[in-house]
Amino acid sequence: MHRLPGLDLLRAIAIVWVMLFHSFIVGGLGPDFAWLSRYGWAGVDIFFVLSGFLIGTQVLRPLKRGEPLSFGAFYGRRAWRILPAFAVVLALYVWFPGLREVPGLQPWWQFATFTLNLLTDTNNQAFSHAWSLCVEEHFYLVFPLLAWWLTRRSSTLGFISLCVAVVMLGVALRTTVWLHDVAMDPPRNWFLEDIYYPTWMRLDGLLMGIMLATLRVYRPQAWTRLQARSNMVLLGGIGVSCFALWLFRDRTGLLANALGWPLLSFGFGLLVFAGADRQSLLGRWRLPGAGWLAGISYSLYLSHKIAFHVVSTTFGAQLQGHGMIAFMTYAVAVLMLGAALHYLVERPCLRLRERRAIRQTSVPAT
Repeated sequence: MHRLPGLDLLRAIAIVWVMLFHSFIVGGLGPDFAWLSRYGWAGVDIFFVLSGFLIGTQVLRPLKRGEPLSFGAFYGRRAWRILPAFAVVLALYVWFPGLREVPGLQPWWQFATFTLNLLTDTNNQAFSHAWSLCVEEHFYLVFPLLAWWLTRRSSTLGFISLCVAVVMLGVALRTTVWLHDVAMDPPRNWFLEDIYYPTWMRLDGLLMGIMLATLRVYRPQAWTRLQARSNMVLLGGIGVSCFALWLFRDRTGLLANALGWPLLSFGFGLLVFAGADRQSLLGRWRLPGAGWLAGISYSLYLSHKIAFHVVSTTFGAQLQGHGMIAFMTYAVAVLMLGAALHYLVERPCLRLRERRAIRQTSVPAT
């Protein structure tokens, strides 16, 4: 399922969208690309839905078969997947300040403990995009335990009620915090610190992915019937996503932050559902290079701001005013650094993870 072309395409779109958005740290890539980069922050929400769907399926399948869930194996696989490349990039940020996109960096232990998004200091924004990794790590830590507990008392009505409660609680919490902060007007970037970064404010995308995974695992007949209409679902997902982004035309406004997040996650969830069907328009669209971008997307996400900064400080003056040349220069630098991190760190560690898993399964058999 990880290699479904439709999901690879969504992952590639998400990482490119995020990098276009973060180009603001080098003054943007010119007016020709402004329409693409404005809403690029939403690429993170595509990743959240994908994570909820893929990890949710991985956790729920053995539980559905009545097998015991190996928490140690799950956490070990996630650690091998996330930590090596993350540790290398964090070391670069800590030990080589000249590589930072801005001078200020929060304490290294907040990155190492994945508490960065809970202790946000917007005066120190270097490597700030690690906030989304914190949300994902909290999800990896809690969801297997929650899934194990819920499946022991499985109830369709109970699961639906819990999902509705999480969505409504998020709406109420964001609304309350927004109204409070607007009234108090604290002298800080309260939108990022109180609404955008905290894990409990950003559960909608992960929850949407989990709901898709639950449908796929526990109601396979319904999943198959619905996927026969995946192109209609795809059109609906595009429509809902566009409406949600329209709400976010004022990104820090009340309507966007109260209702925009669950609507955006629902729209992206419909796109992920359509992308998981190999016969849908999205699932059949094999865009050249999309699979490769999807494969190195994690390394690209970690390292792209370093590449932006190095090019800007080295060639920024010469590139100013040369839109397409500047775009291509930054793009090549980002791809080269991301690919280097992937092939030199991330991929060898994934291979080592698989070899360890094979040895661990062969010993009991012997």
